[in-house]
Amino acid sequence: MISSSILLILAASPAAGYTLQIFGNANMDAEIDELDIVTLEGMIDGSVANTELADADGDGDLDEEDLDRVREIIRGDPAEIALIDSVGRIVTVDAPVSRIVPLHMRHATAIVVLGGEDAIVGVGRTVLERESLFPELADKPSIGSHAEPDLEAILELSPDLVIAFTQTGAQDQLEEKLPPEVALVRLDLSRADSLKEEMMLLGILIGKKEAASAYDEWYDLYVGTVTDRVADIPEEDRMRAFLERESPDREASTRWAYAGDTGYSDLCDVAGGANIAKGKIEYHGDVEAEWVMEANPDVIIGLSYGGGYAVDDDSRLKAYRDGIMKTPGFAFVDAVKDCRVYVISGDFSLGPQMTIGAVVVAKWLYPDLFADLDPQEIHREFLREFMGVDPDIAGAGAFVYPPFD
Repeated sequence: MISSSILLILAASPAAGYTLQIFGNANMDAEIDELDIVTLEGMIDGSVANTELADADGDGDLDEEDLDRVREIIRGDPAEIALIDSVGRIVTVDAPVSRIVPLHMRHATAIVVLGGEDAIVGVGRTVLERESLFPELADKPSIGSHAEPDLEAILELSPDLVIAFTQTGAQDQLEEKLPPEVALVRLDLSRADSLKEEMMLLGILIGKKEAASAYDEWYDLYVGTVTDRVADIPEEDRMRAFLERESPDREASTRWAYAGDTGYSDLCDVAGGANIAKGKIEYHGDVEAEWVMEANPDVIIGLSYGGGYAVDDDSRLKAYRDGIMKTPGFAFVDAVKDCRVYVISGDFSLGPQMTIGAVVVAKWLYPDLFADLDPQEIHREFLREFMGVDPDIAGAGAFVYPPFD
């Protein structure tokens, strides 16, 4: 029988704010550890109710073999790991994973942050376009783009694991195309409520759990500071923000707005902003510039995929901001009148760099509250400590506009 003190620990288990979606996580907390052994033993003898993730070996029974599998995961030497990915698919991955194909720079960044870059055997176009961030991956074979992956190129690399986005393009039919021996795991790596979980899941898959824990602590250091400081701002005093994306194919009278359920809108939420598009549209979509004028946001933040590590000047970010400022009628919007219009690069704000993006947006919304935080120094810290590259590339690319002093 499990003691009452252990049961109290199990009842309060999700301290990290998420449930690690790996089978064998019997107590449904944020890690697989000795508490899962204790919990499983209670389930086997009938003193504890079964949970969704208890069946570590997936055979439909809870027995000694499940305990063995959990012990293997704790030691870091499992033969298989079964998990639920970010679109709810149950995937079994042969472990240890030694040959990985990340389709996008966001996935590759996560692997490098965790210390697994030696296992990367092929990369997508977004990685090859950013040699300064991925110098060790510059000579890896190309597998096309994340939206149109080259199946033949992927198969030639004999990967154990392919990492793809949760949202699929018309050409992404990897579930049907990949052979069963190649595990496909879909991760978004941009949502505030799932980033740490996805990083820990990857860390366990590639045998780098300690590195995932180190990233977890770094994320909490800065994001925790942001959320703590904005927590007590009354709703009526929160900065009203309009979030849009660079859309050169649209007329200036139509803006592509982000309302919610995206990593970009999460940045505003984490930083204590009030996203004015919430309630106007779902997810993201077009809104009329006239509506933005009527809503009169305090701050406008534009998302650009034209900057980042792939360029060495901020001309495109500047041009995008200038375009917002000159949108007909926007001269009467408070954000424009007060010069509180900003642009952030997608390279800098989503994926493992989301930590930095949250600090950036927080400083834009509440400059006095976050005067002591230096996003460029945090960026340099990330590059040095987690990517193992020259931190000076933080000043060589184009990540925000106007630049911080």
